[in-house]
Amino acid sequence: MQGQAQQQAYDRGITIFSPDGRLYQVEYAREAVKRGTASIGVRTEDGVVLAADKRSRSPLMEPTSVEKIHKADDHAGIASAGHVADARQLIDFARRQAQVNRLRFSEPIGIEALTKEVTDHIQQYTQVGGARPFGVALLIGGIEDGEPRLYETDPSGTPYEWKAVSIGANRGDLQDYLEENYGDDLDLDGGIELALRALASANDGSLEPAGVDVGTVPVDTEEFHELDNDEIETHLADLDLLPSEDEDDEDEE
Repeated sequence: MQGQAQQQAYDRGITIFSPDGRLYQVEYAREAVKRGTASIGVRTEDGVVLAADKRSRSPLMEPTSVEKIHKADDHAGIASAGHVADARQLIDFARRQAQVNRLRFSEPIGIEALTKEVTDHIQQYTQVGGARPFGVALLIGGIEDGEPRLYETDPSGTPYEWKAVSIGANRGDLQDYLEENYGDDLDLDGGIELALRALASANDGSLEPAGVDVGTVPVDTEEFHELDNDEIETHLADLDLLPSEDEDDEDEE
């Protein structure tokens, strides 16, 4: 019984390490990320692509109310996976830091610096009593000094830089797909194709335009741009990823 009580104490207390050096609440936060719909980031020579699966739970839900990709600053975008409310808090924090940097130094914040500001904030919630870790992972992508950069944040507060990465549900399968198909010579359209094909591989090979979010930050403009439904539908049609008529008929039945 005493061993059980100790286990429960490690389980509940965010500030207490278990005997084998683990913080269980951080691990549970990572599990919350795995339950979120997938987001993908791809870094190309011409810019950064962020794509997210935003399928709604009900046909009665307004698709535009499901937000997975956000503008953090003119030159930076953020995609999330996990608890949406936690993501909104961190994205608002990132936006404030970006604006503080512009006011203080009269220049856009670096993507690496922005990521580390966010991960420092996340890390504080892994060692403060009475709080819990953020149950969300973010992909922060943008242009820094003319170069595309792509970072992932973890619930532990650790930043990672990637060429291509997936967070959320089916991460293992999506990461395998990205590793097999990524090339250093990808252009921006190639990055969009890779991200959409990866998402489709986990969705029976097809995607609905309203069920996907795509954002890009090109090197030439350094301006974050979120694709609208018509642009996404054009890409899906070109890649033959739209649901077939047979699938539509089955859904109606």
